[in-house]
Amino acid sequence: MQPPWHIGGRNAAAFQIASSDQHVVHNFALTGLAGYIAPRHLQAIRDTGNRLVAALDPHDSVGIIDSYFPDAAFFTEFERFDRHLERLRYSDDPQRIDYLTVCSPNHLHDAHIRLALRLGASALCEKPLVLNPWNLDALADLERQHPGRVNTVLQLRVHPRLIELRERLRRSDRRHSVRMTYVTSRGTWYRYSWKGDVTKSGGVVTNIGIHFFDLLVWLFGGVVRNEVHLSEAERMGGAIELENADVQWFLSVDARDLPEAVRGVQPTYRSITVDGEEIEFSGGFRDLHTRVYEETLAGRGFGIEDARPSIELVHQIRNAAVVAPRLEVHPVLG
Repeated sequence: MQPPWHIGGRNAAAFQIASSDQHVVHNFALTGLAGYIAPRHLQAIRDTGNRLVAALDPHDSVGIIDSYFPDAAFFTEFERFDRHLERLRYSDDPQRIDYLTVCSPNHLHDAHIRLALRLGASALCEKPLVLNPWNLDALADLERQHPGRVNTVLQLRVHPRLIELRERLRRSDRRHSVRMTYVTSRGTWYRYSWKGDVTKSGGVVTNIGIHFFDLLVWLFGGVVRNEVHLSEAERMGGAIELENADVQWFLSVDARDLPEAVRGVQPTYRSITVDGEEIEFSGGFRDLHTRVYEETLAGRGFGIEDARPSIELVHQIRNAAVVAPRLEVHPVLG
């Protein structure tokens, strides 16, 4: 096991310095620069006083980088990106990387994490860390063989309102009733992109649901029983019995599932209720990635075992047969 302060490579020593008043600038590389989530990572790298030295994306529509790190090397071919980072490492170049941020499509995450570890760097990977539980085991074995650490982005765990909620729930000895609804409209493009390919994205339960399932397990404990009541390409729903809660859930990327009150007004509807009380955490999302970076750089990042419960749960849901309900059904499906 790595000691809790270990961040990997040069980062272990860097953390010792960072614990004083002196700021250490870390070098980052990034995969998936043209993707939706990459700007949040660019912002977080800059906000934490670090620098991006290289980036990769097969698409070259990446002008966003000019607003953050215009001098970073850019590659559209993985092999040239890999070769560049290897050269920086073995020539002991001052730009050799400490971290590889992974924002690439979901099915590439574990391959890019392995690249980071082989380079002697740590990885900071977007959700989901991997698609299948056995991929976690392979990464854990590799992590033990290298100085770097595997970190992931579980940003809801650093949301102040949700931290407060968790502390309040931990003081309660009652069982809770939870309802989760998340509808985020996607156009026709979605089903033709990698996100619409379940073998690449893990489907809606993984691609848009992983953070919420992680949140539920983090708040209410492990899975006791799981039922899937609806399983379609763009809509899924079911019920989960957790250690301390009974959960009804519904996920959709179909705009027709938006409640009438918001349809045509806003493209997304997010709701989680606990014992009939709405959890309001729509605000505070702007800086969550920066908070995750701060925690990771301080040696308190979220690792493989933190990600495991939600990865196992969404894999189970994704591969489960639809059953006649025995647990309570979400109202959308009733």
